[in-house]
Amino acid sequence: MAKDRREPKQPGGGRSGEKSPDGKPGIGTRSVRAGEDSPNPYHSITQPIVQAATYTFRNSAELLDFKEGRIERDEYGRYGNPTVRAVERKLAALDEGEDALLFSSGMSAVTTTLLAFLAPGAHMILTEECYRRTRQFCTTLLSRYGVETSLVAPGDVQRVAALIRPETRLILTESPTNPYLHVIDLDALTGLARERGVKIMIDSTFATPYNQRPLTFGVDLVIHSGTKYLAGHNDVMAGAVVGGASLVSALRDLQGILGCVLDAHAAYLFLRGLKTFELRMARHNENGAAVARFLESHRKVRKVYYPGLEGHPSYKVAREQMSGHGGVVSFEIDGDFEASNAFIDRLRIPRIAPSLGGVESLVENVALMSYYELGPEGWREMGIADSLVRYSAGIEDADDIIADLKQSLDQV
Repeated sequence: MAKDRREPKQPGGGRSGEKSPDGKPGIGTRSVRAGEDSPNPYHSITQPIVQAATYTFRNSAELLDFKEGRIERDEYGRYGNPTVRAVERKLAALDEGEDALLFSSGMSAVTTTLLAFLAPGAHMILTEECYRRTRQFCTTLLSRYGVETSLVAPGDVQRVAALIRPETRLILTESPTNPYLHVIDLDALTGLARERGVKIMIDSTFATPYNQRPLTFGVDLVIHSGTKYLAGHNDVMAGAVVGGASLVSALRDLQGILGCVLDAHAAYLFLRGLKTFELRMARHNENGAAVARFLESHRKVRKVYYPGLEGHPSYKVAREQMSGHGGVVSFEIDGDFEASNAFIDRLRIPRIAPSLGGVESLVENVALMSYYELGPEGWREMGIADSLVRYSAGIEDADDIIADLKQSLDQV
């Protein structure tokens, strides 16, 4: 495995001001500078918000040049926007992809990609532990159109190999997964996929390009919910796909039909958030690790799920292929559903809310927030303990976060 993918002191290929081993600018430099026009038409240091639905042509000759590919420019807002394109170029640079495509949400990025590459009669493999709406889309909606989905436990590469058949077109997994944070062995999975001629798509929302870059392992496409760590401020909905130019181009064509595009103002907020991406991720990593170690030592906590802890089943692979482990920590307290909710209600710093990766700490009882309609029996079938808490550590002071956790746990 290449050293730059596992060196914990240089997340994403180098700290700000450092070069990565292959000579690329460090991730801090890419976060600030990559992808933006300099100078732009207005000579502003900040990328302008181009709030336009349609674009004019000076004359018919210019339109003809555009249609025949002699010039590149915008025509209509559903097919492209300068502000959006700046974010796409920046994301491609961060993830070391050839191209990127923005969407109106992470879910629209997932669904559009699946619709682009799966036809009736196709088969895909999906890890059981994934975002519930992704699983729902695959097992309910896609099945109506003749696409079959096989579910597999995270990290079970042998089972994946056994499930591959001639009509298998795609393997989709998260890494780390939600909510138990299993990390997929990307070397093993990409080796299998290349051997069997199957494409791999990784939802890397929890890792981000700061901690893991799946394309460098041979993954075909990377999905992000830009709403989370990338934009980072809980104020914008966005999704992204990053990968090879030909695959992203095919997705761009379908996006133009389906219309799930990101507007210019949301793209500007996304771009603004990315400027501090490296700084925020360093703090998220530090806070997540500190919270996990504290929880592991507390007598009122039964189990902690964090890939940076030696007791986590993915610890070894996470240490080898990730440079940090993010701010999300899942854990089971010593109590039942009601005790878990009471513990959460006593916390003073985090807000009770879905999502993760913003500057504010967020907390939820997973069964209540995401699976409540299934009831206790459904929780057990999904492998969700009724006392499972997911804590997304923000960028507040770690000592304050831990003191708050302690005062609530001591009352359990």
